[in-house]
Amino acid sequence: MALSIAFELSIWVTSVCGVLVAVWLLWRARQQSDLRALAGFAVMMALWCFGHLALFHNQQVLGMVLLLANPLMPTFFLHFALLFVNQGAAKRPWLTAIAAHMPWVYATSFAIVIYSIWVGAGETVALIDGRPFFVFNTQGAVNLAYTVLLGILGHGVLILGWQQHAGNKKRSILAMFGVAAWGLLLATSFVFPSFGINVFPYPMLLLPSYLLLLVYGVVRYQMLEVNHFANRALLALAMMLVVLCVIAVLGAFSGPIGLQALATVPIWQLWLYSLIVLLIAAVVYPWVRRFSERLVFPGAVLNEQILENWNRELNQAESWQALETQGEQLLAQHLRQPVAIVLNQNETSEGLQVAVEKDANGWFAQPLHSKDISPGMRLTLDVFGSLFATKCAALERSLALAEAERKRLDEQHLVELGSLSAAMAHELRNPLNIISMASYNSPADTRRHIQEQLARADRLVSDMLVYSGKLTLHYQPVALKPLLGSVLSTLNTDNVLMTLQLEEGLELSADPHRLQQVLINLIDNALAFVRNQSDGSICVEAHYEDSELVCRIHNNGPALDPNVSQDELFRPFVSKRQGGSGLGLAIVRRIMDAHHGQIRHRDDLGWPVTFECRLPLDPQKTSNTQTVGETQDVG
Repeated sequence: MALSIAFELSIWVTSVCGVLVAVWLLWRARQQSDLRALAGFAVMMALWCFGHLALFHNQQVLGMVLLLANPLMPTFFLHFALLFVNQGAAKRPWLTAIAAHMPWVYATSFAIVIYSIWVGAGETVALIDGRPFFVFNTQGAVNLAYTVLLGILGHGVLILGWQQHAGNKKRSILAMFGVAAWGLLLATSFVFPSFGINVFPYPMLLLPSYLLLLVYGVVRYQMLEVNHFANRALLALAMMLVVLCVIAVLGAFSGPIGLQALATVPIWQLWLYSLIVLLIAAVVYPWVRRFSERLVFPGAVLNEQILENWNRELNQAESWQALETQGEQLLAQHLRQPVAIVLNQNETSEGLQVAVEKDANGWFAQPLHSKDISPGMRLTLDVFGSLFATKCAALERSLALAEAERKRLDEQHLVELGSLSAAMAHELRNPLNIISMASYNSPADTRRHIQEQLARADRLVSDMLVYSGKLTLHYQPVALKPLLGSVLSTLNTDNVLMTLQLEEGLELSADPHRLQQVLINLIDNALAFVRNQSDGSICVEAHYEDSELVCRIHNNGPALDPNVSQDELFRPFVSKRQGGSGLGLAIVRRIMDAHHGQIRHRDDLGWPVTFECRLPLDPQKTSNTQTVGETQDVG
């Protein structure tokens, strides 16, 4: 009798689960025809199980009709498999054509069902504790063969889908194959009596698992809530197994330890009573939990809706100030009192605060001045602080990405601007040459003035070409003193005291033409400021220092504006002297960078203005990319 009750209970659970799953799938399906077909499969599974129950309770006609409708189950499954597999990039025209002819398959299935009912393709045998169980007779061979054929076709479509798809769809199909193997094992015991094998269908006791596992395998990679449900279902199943084990142990040892009344109760009744208690506990658990939270943390009202609202509002902040302001508003609205959020500050004022800081392990938050608040408010601050710290980390990453993108666009703009400047400089050379030639017939004073302005324009064009173009360095040994002498011979140093303090034999590996440009720009720049002074003086000193050559150009001209930083000083057009292009110092730094050297302004060496150049004696060793005599292109 116990097996009969267990079988009936299993069939009841499967039937109810089939109806519930079908309703849920139809509610979720919306425009998804594949889930509607799967819902049809669940309905037919529920009706098939209900047919067994009808036979159990002597409803012979109803039970036979429902069980002989067996072919409709694989029909719905075949329809589902076609729609589920034939999606996206893996869509195949011939599968679409088969799906389009599914109405004919449904019509054939209904015809087989009607034929089976008409000829009486089924009967019953006394198998389960003398209660009737369905078997196919000779006329039922068509029904059974057609059902098996549709099942093979449905799983054949899944095999094709597994080969064509990738990612979550491929994993879903693989999960369905595992479930199909499980379903085949359960269904095998159903057909044994039809072949004269009168064995109790033990596998059918696990029928509820087949339908749930099939649906879970299909939708687990599409709907997150399904995985939450599966987590809860697995927990419930584990608890049921624990209860079963505990009851079995109590039943075995209750007699020897003196619990005679418990020993006389059947094990299945103890298990059933325990499951009822477990079910009641699961139902009342949410209310009991909320009650205990209200009791322990009075005033704390936290739920998924509040956390989702906090998350949504904080995500809208695009700056640190906006994030801080938004966080304070959310807390004040929830707690009905002002709460300050302090970002990365050591000193805090009085009042309830949430300090948010970053250390080596990341962002974290902690409430301050919270000793006198209720446990509920403290819990709210802890939860909000944890969420706020997460948003700080996300905002930090977002701002870093935005800054990187801005720098990329700036660099791209500079490249485009450099190309445009180089093109303009080349185009300006032609009209300047024409003006120079046309000025030869002008009066001497006019021609001199024109030539001076043309020289100035040519110098500006040259500076633009140097700054915007590509630097090509030709390394070779360079003696500093002769190079400096050639530079001074090209410059007008009248009325200026020039002093050279050079160690003998100073030499380095560099591009002599580019190094000459550096010296010309720095000395010419100094001359522009001291030439009109009665005591104008320029001193050039150079010496070795470790593996570098240090060259300093001093002048006693007016000191530079202290508000101009080192970085700003060498930007183009920032420190523009009268008559200059504004590119001199920028070109110097570019050449120095190309040689892996450094340049900076100093005012701590006893002179109002000093520019210090540090050049490696062998820049190719510094860069580890060149040998002496090779050419290096610097973009």
